[in-house]
Order: sequence, then structure tokens, then C-alpha cells
Amino acid sequence: MTRVRVLHPHLREAAGDGRAALAEAMSLTAALDFELSDGAVVPVAAPNPATFLGPGKVAELAESIAEAEDEVIVVNTTLSPVQQRNLERAWKAKVLDRTGLILEIFGERAQTREGVLQVELAHLTYQKSRLVRSWTHLERQRGGGGFMGGPGERQIESDRRQIDERITRLRRQLEKVVRTRALHRAKRKKVPDPVVALVGYTNAGKSTLFNRLAGASVMAEDMLFATLDPTMRQIRLPSGRRAILSDTVGFVSDLPIQLIAAFRATLEEVLEADLVVHVRDMTHAETESHKADVLEVLQALGVEADRLEGMIEAQNKLDLLEPEARAAVQAAAERDPNVLAISAVTGDGLEPLLAEIEDRLYPRRFLFDIDLGHEEGAAVSWLYGHGDVRAREDDGDGVHLQVELTEREFYQFTKGFGRHHDSVRRTRLAAQ
Repeated sequence: MTRVRVLHPHLREAAGDGRAALAEAMSLTAALDFELSDGAVVPVAAPNPATFLGPGKVAELAESIAEAEDEVIVVNTTLSPVQQRNLERAWKAKVLDRTGLILEIFGERAQTREGVLQVELAHLTYQKSRLVRSWTHLERQRGGGGFMGGPGERQIESDRRQIDERITRLRRQLEKVVRTRALHRAKRKKVPDPVVALVGYTNAGKSTLFNRLAGASVMAEDMLFATLDPTMRQIRLPSGRRAILSDTVGFVSDLPIQLIAAFRATLEEVLEADLVVHVRDMTHAETESHKADVLEVLQALGVEADRLEGMIEAQNKLDLLEPEARAAVQAAAERDPNVLAISAVTGDGLEPLLAEIEDRLYPRRFLFDIDLGHEEGAAVSWLYGHGDVRAREDDGDGVHLQVELTEREFYQFTKGFGRHHDSVRRTRLAAQ
């Protein structure tokens, strides 16, 4: 088995001590069939242009790597092609940076034809910039015979051209996949069952939740990137209505841009979903930064700001929290209508989650009687823009509106304009 050492370069200005980032990098590495020999945080004052790490540290590690007979060194940061090549020469071992590591994992996990195509496209895009590392015969020239190029074409130019041609072919094949997905979505809309997409940081428990809600048997292990290809199942909501649940690939911090581009076809399920549920691992020390990473990727995919604000946040793994921490998470969730505290393993909180999903997909509507002052023009304008104003009366005391809103819209109104619930009368409308 290949012996692998994991290094996390921790920059002086970076937050924390780097141990959490090292632990994640080691978990990522463990997802591959490697024998982990060691892992360490390496302090870095400033990135060295030639090797990222300082020359003294590179030399020190070279001795340790040779003694341990490590064959692959994972450096948990983004390395330039030159830095990667120089480290390989110094350490006489294969070097994988964070992007290369994630690409290797995706390459092993892809099962569907679409996933395989996406991984290959990401790999080729990554390799194209690193041909300088892959070839030692840069000055070798190819003759002018045949169709591979004109006289004097250098080997690296030929290699780059062949990669470009393969990338073009892959993109055409993926365009067909996108069209096929569009047809499938069009068919689903005719049913029509709304789509609920589960998103979250890798290993947050999305697949376990998916299995609980859909009664499926998707791979759900304590392993990063256990799910790669998208899976969809039909679920029943509390009223008996149906919805389609989609389990998607997990996100990570510093997700390689090649993967965001290459996996766009898969993640289109998120873009097209009627509702997004963000699953969070509340036991993880970096849960807040993981949330920020997920939102950053969703924004990069083109998910609109109002949809991000309207996501349901399922704060998962309650069963693993200490009683005091569990109570704090549940209390905080009760104060925010977008948040529910759950355990996908034990089933705690899943009934309220399903009820909330149904309310979002098939929102209950109420008729609100709201009294506003003449100076509250912005609030009046908001109600006209977001609700269905049924009646209006203006007098010396102010503006009296009767407006149809969902509970969520009413919450947004009270939050945005400081209105008090006890000053508003509401009547439940019959389901449409």
C-alpha cells in the first residue's frame, strides 16, 4: 500500500492553529486507498515562490520523508506547477496539492457516465497547466511528418494541443448530459413534484438524512465525499403530497475552480430545485466556516441571494452533542424560522423538518389586518410588493391594510420593519 504523509502549511496570518485543517486533509487522504504514515502542521511565515515552504523546512522534511520511505506527500494548499515540481525533486516523492487530492478522490468515486466525464474534464483542465511538471523532455522537438503538427513542434505543445482536443470532446459530451437532464426536469415539472435539494459540507450527514427521509440505501459512511453522483428519490410529505429529494456532492473549503466548472451539470439540480436544505454538522469545530464555504460555492454556482436567504438550515448530529451544547443548539433553532435542529441518525427533529419542507413547498396563507402610520411608506410598499393587498383604507390615524401573506413573508415583514405580532390580526385562509 502506498505510504502517504500529509502536511498542512499554516500561514502566520491564518486563523486558528491549523490542526482542524490538517485533520480534514488527513480525512480526505484516508478516503483514498493509502497508508497514512504521518501528518503535521508546518508553520509558514510567507509562501516561498519556489517551494511554498522555506528552504530549511524543505531540506528537513526531505530527510524525514526518505527515512520513512513515504511515496506520496499531500500538501494541503494550492501549489503552483513550479512549486509542485521543485518539491517533488527535493523530496524524491510524488506531491499532491489540495486540488490534486480532491480530483483523485472524485476520480475514484465517480460511478455514472456523467460523473466520470466531469472528473476527466476537471483532471485535464488541472493537468494542462502542469505539463511542465509532467514532461522532462521540454526541448525535444517532433518532426514534421504526419498530422500531429508542423516542423519543429515541441513535445509539450503537442501534449497541450491533444489535451485541448480532449477537453473540447468532453465538453460536447457533457452538453448532451445537460440537455438530457433538462428533458428529465421538464418531465418532472409535468408531474409536477417539487424538488428539494440537500446541500452541505462534505460529511455533514446529507446521505444519512436522505436515507432517513427517502428510505433509500445511498452510501452513507463517516467519510469525506462518500456521495459523488447525484441521487434522487420520491418522498411523502405529512399531508400525503409528494416531493423529489436530491442528494448532492458535498462541498469543501477551497473547492477547486475546475470542479465548480466541471460539476456544474450535476449541481444544476441545486439551481433548479424548488427548495434547498443546507445540512450542517453541529459537532464540528469549524461548522461556522463550513457554512460560509457552502454559501460561497452556492453563490459561485449562481444561486440567487433571496434563495440563499430562504434556505432551510438543518443543524444535524444532535445525538453526538453534549446535553448542554445540544440544548443551546435547539434553543437557537427555535428563535430562527429558517433553522431546525435534527439528528438524521436517531430521527429527532425530522417530523418538524418535513412539515417545514411542506410549508415552504405548499405555503399556508393568511389574511393579515395591519395598521401602519402615514410615515411608514416603505412598509406599505413592501407589503404591496410581496403580498396580495385585498383592501386598503386611509384615514387620519394612518393606513389600514388587509393583505394576504405566507407565515414566512409575515416574518420577513416583522423582521424588516420592527412590527409586533400582537398588534396584527390574522385569519387562516383555506388551502388552494
